[in-house]
Amino acid sequence: MGFDYQSQLKLSQLQALIAVADYGSFSEAALQLQLSQSAVSYAIATLEEELGISLLSRGRYGAHLTPVGEQIVDRARQILYLMADIVKQANLAKGLQGGLVRISAFRSAGTHILPRIIAQFCHRYPAIAVSIAEYDDRFDVEEDLRKGRADIGITYLPTSNEFETWELMRDEFVVLFPPSFEPKTTQLSWEDLRTYPLIMAPDGDGCDAMVYAHCAKYGTTLQATYKIRSDATIVNMVAQGLGTAISPRLAAEPIPEGVRVFSLPVPFFRTISAAIVADALITPAGFALLDLIKSSFVPISNS
Repeated sequence: MGFDYQSQLKLSQLQALIAVADYGSFSEAALQLQLSQSAVSYAIATLEEELGISLLSRGRYGAHLTPVGEQIVDRARQILYLMADIVKQANLAKGLQGGLVRISAFRSAGTHILPRIIAQFCHRYPAIAVSIAEYDDRFDVEEDLRKGRADIGITYLPTSNEFETWELMRDEFVVLFPPSFEPKTTQLSWEDLRTYPLIMAPDGDGCDAMVYAHCAKYGTTLQATYKIRSDATIVNMVAQGLGTAISPRLAAEPIPEGVRVFSLPVPFFRTISAAIVADALITPAGFALLDLIKSSFVPISNS
């Protein structure tokens, strides 16, 4: 009667054989496997009986592989490696062959940053769905992360230490003037900001608060005449000569033809970042998307 490997060969027997080969004794193998010595001896004995060969020579100085035992243990290692790889590949497939990744982002990031990245991600992992929630400002993005409504957030610094962040890009705050504006010098002055009525977002906007603080640092207090929520409306009001605006360049895009664009007298930037809740359990699909987002940007230099 031939050997029926499908019903008789056990992984536990192969594990015992490898352990004895590695440690040179049944007692040490049992210790490493957290089994009794008799259990290891039984596993080896039944394996030898089922194969009909001696795999180990036993003596007062320990146990050593026979020549055929050397060949068998090499194959046993390959089997255990392949079994572990099967489980690994299955776990990867469960994470990357379906499911949903949720992103929350402030609006200009959702418009200008994410579409290209999502297109790449969906090409690589067509079975994974991606949802994007867009908000006027970062506060709602971070609230989605806190409450578990988003896996990844696109926000801007600074954030609280409850988030782990990765800096993606610097976005300059630019001053937008109507086509008729002619600066007195090639470099904008603080006084130039008072040439037209100021158009900004309503009170409480995070970016505008950063702008007000930056200008105040250099002795210029800003007072908005118009308070408009929509970035596109603000830019088009500037194009129609109704006023000037200070906006992140990303939020101002696309800038209408004729609108004059300048850096602030002291240039100022916001740092856009990807964020997750620190120590959060992220799915394999979420990690894959986060890695793609991070790899899509050149690391920001501190110089």
